[in-house]
Formats: sequence, structure tokens, C-alpha cells
Amino acid sequence: MEMKTLDVIITRQDRPDSEPYDEEFSIPHRTNMNIITVLMEIRKNPVTKKGKKTTPVQWDMNCLEEVCGACSMVINGKPRQACSTLVDQLQQPIRLAPMTTFPVIRDLFLDRDRMFDALKRVKAWIPIDGTYDIGPGPRMAENTRQWAYELSKCFTCGVCLEACPNVNEKSDFLGPFVYSQVRLKNVHPTGEMNKEERLESFMGEGGLEWCGNSQNCVQSCPKGIPLTTSIAAINREATVQSFKSFFG
Repeated sequence: MEMKTLDVIITRQDRPDSEPYDEEFSIPHRTNMNIITVLMEIRKNPVTKKGKKTTPVQWDMNCLEEVCGACSMVINGKPRQACSTLVDQLQQPIRLAPMTTFPVIRDLFLDRDRMFDALKRVKAWIPIDGTYDIGPGPRMAENTRQWAYELSKCFTCGVCLEACPNVNEKSDFLGPFVYSQVRLKNVHPTGEMNKEERLESFMGEGGLEWCGNSQNCVQSCPKGIPLTTSIAAINREATVQSFKSFFG
């Protein structure tokens, strides 16, 4: 019985400043393989389909359960996570490429610093007054907690930035994910104290005005986060904040 194989075409790049190129590999097929398994098979024996010895393919991964966002890449033209993408659900040959909205370090390994820099800019954290025990904080209403939990599922995978037409080399847009992060921290009983500061930072260059409302982000988000709802909510809050700043 002939062994079933998988053909995989990978867009590679040796250095951040070098030109990308494609290499095709053929590996044995196994049931329930995901893309990470495919890449590990290629790494064990980095030989192209034509029999040429090559360097092992570089990619990033950590949790292997769609939580860290590190293994995001473009799979058959769609940005998604390599750990949760099953081979048997894909058309062959499988094409793997790095996302285009992040600098490539090597092959499929990306520099996602722009996402974390965006979170720093909008102060996407809950500040506390010192490290000592100040007792229990204010409780969040249960109905608020339920929808806020949906926003907290964001794992900075970068898929929404890859899908957004307003995120490109000519734009400084922070990205769709920031809307929900600002909204999540602003609704927190303690985080609400810095609400105006977050809104002001997001109303600057590359902030909310740069969103074209294409809604690609909500369609591509692997966690189903209601990004367009957050966009509408932050737009309303920013309008109120702009009036406060103008007349304040």
C-alpha cells in the first residue's frame, strides 16, 4: 500500500533584510496532524521535494493550544494559528507564509513588538497603588463580567492586524485589537480611574480615527471577540471625551 504524503510550500527568508523565496517539501501523512506537526517533520529532515538539503525552517510556538498567539502565520492564504489548524481540513499543496504586517526575523518567525508597543501606549493594564495588601477591590457586576470576559480572550496573535486593510507599511494604525483592550480596562472598577488617559492616548496618531470599519477583524478573530462592538463603544466614549477636553 502506497504511503500518503503531504506537499507543503513554505515562503522562507534567511534574514530580515533578504528576499523571500519558496521551498517545497513532501512529508509522510498521519491522521490528525496540525501545521506544527508538519513543521516539526520538516525540521527532522530538512530536504526539499527535489532532494536538495536545506536549512531547518524557523517558526515560533509556545503553548500549542491557541493561547499564546506565537505560531500565527498565513496558511493557504488565511492568517491563523498553526497549532489549531488541522492538515486534513486543508487543500493541498499546503502553502505557509509569514504574516505581512510584522517584520520577518527568519522564515515564519516574526517580530510582534508592534502589538505590545500598542498596549503600552494605551496603558492596557490595571494600575495598583503599591505592592502591599490594600484589601479586596471593588466587585464587578456579573452581567458586566460576562461580556468583559469575552474581550479578555485576546491573545495578541496578530490575525486581526493581518486581516485589516488599514494596517500596512504606510499606516501607523495601532490595530483593531486595541479597541477591545481599551474597553476591557476602562470597564474594570479600578481601571476606570484611568479611563480618560487611555482614551486620550488612543485618540492620537494611529489611533481610533485610522479605523476604516471594514470589519475584517471580527470575521477573522480566532476567539470570536466582538471587535466591531468595541469599536462602536470606544468611538462613543471618545466623542464624549473630546467634548470634555474641549470645554474642560
